[in-house]
Amino acid sequence: MGNHILLIDDDRDYLELLAGKLKDLGYHQLRLVDSPLEAAAAFDAGEAFDLALIDMTMPEMDGMALLEHIKNSSPGTECIMVTAINEARTAVECLRKGAYDYLVKPVAKDVLALTLPRALERKRLLDILDMEKRQTHPELDNPAPFEPILTQNPPMRRILREAELHAASNVPILITGESGTGKELLAWAIHHASPRAQGTFTPINMASISAHLFEAEFFGHTRGAFTGATAPRAGFLEHTHQGTLFLDEIGDLPLELQGKLLRVLQEGEFSRVGSSDRILVDLRFIAATNEDLDRMISRKAFRKDLYYRIRGGWLHLPPLRERREDIILLANAFLSKYDEYPRGSQHISDAVRERLLDYAWPGNVRELKSVLQSAVNLAQGKPLEVVHLPEHMRSLPKRSSAPSAHVAPGGFRTLEAVEKEHILYIYARCDQNKSQTAKVLGIGLNTLRRKLAAFGVA
Repeated sequence: MGNHILLIDDDRDYLELLAGKLKDLGYHQLRLVDSPLEAAAAFDAGEAFDLALIDMTMPEMDGMALLEHIKNSSPGTECIMVTAINEARTAVECLRKGAYDYLVKPVAKDVLALTLPRALERKRLLDILDMEKRQTHPELDNPAPFEPILTQNPPMRRILREAELHAASNVPILITGESGTGKELLAWAIHHASPRAQGTFTPINMASISAHLFEAEFFGHTRGAFTGATAPRAGFLEHTHQGTLFLDEIGDLPLELQGKLLRVLQEGEFSRVGSSDRILVDLRFIAATNEDLDRMISRKAFRKDLYYRIRGGWLHLPPLRERREDIILLANAFLSKYDEYPRGSQHISDAVRERLLDYAWPGNVRELKSVLQSAVNLAQGKPLEVVHLPEHMRSLPKRSSAPSAHVAPGGFRTLEAVEKEHILYIYARCDQNKSQTAKVLGIGLNTLRRKLAAFGVA
């Protein structure tokens, strides 16, 4: 998905010249209009543009009047005024009326290269803020790249829309979330929703990159750079030029290598191992982690400057237990991929459905898929029953509906009783795994241990 830009100037030759500069910078969804009235009519008709470049001096309607018209009918469109006269008073008035910037003709390409990305990034940030204020469910402009991500969860749908807005920019993105929530799938969708969709998407598990191979793998090497290097080799950076590099589990990258990665992010260039020649690279970086990077920074295990560099946009994927409306949706989708179950919903018994909804899914979507694969193998084409589920899911306790001994006046249960039942219930659902239980409950591991000891649980 590209940025829709409207160019308005009564001089057709200048319009073509300006459009040529923008195309050289990678902006191709341009509309050229040499009549301010035609431009105003387009906005009145509901046409949407991310950015408008407006000439100040035009017949029928001057640029200032057109700016006001656009801001009244389409407040989300960023406007940049273009004029042949450099007047501070006029520039201030344009900014006061809502223009993002005021440029003087002839506008150099390097000025456009700085100004347009900033204006478009401001629009994206304002769109994200506006989306958070709305109560309605946001719709995707380009849903195709996000189709593999199945969800009916409103917060998740807002995350996908925010991801789509970030996709149009070039800022690095940090995706956080527990293991198995679909971070790589979201990174893939962002890449295919971006102007780099035709480029290479390279996923790298940072935990698998050893310290002594980092430079050779990322930067490549020349012939003879080290023993066994009989031919030059391009690294991940060079291979992904004009594409997207996905750095999965970036929290596992050793501290001594984080500075080398930061340099590439800052400078956009590197040298192959065995060479001093600098190579420029044009990349979009997306990083992901299930670690708490803030806590790692406090322990001096992750560089603060790298953290702020990769967190240009931040997307946090909720765990599956917070998306209960998606559990059966995903289960049906997984089952429908098997020849035995072309319509998955007809092959899940009510008891299995209850267990799927009642389980905490510490492994999230990845665990759900694994559980269903195993159950299908055991069911041999028959409907899935509880007996086909793993033992820890078959033995899940049911929530008690009987009155508790801890009852406050008026027949209400005490907070202590509710807390105890909930903690023990989650503890059982997590197969008595204290670390997972603490993560699900959002409390510290030591706090959980103290509470379990108080409940008489070892």
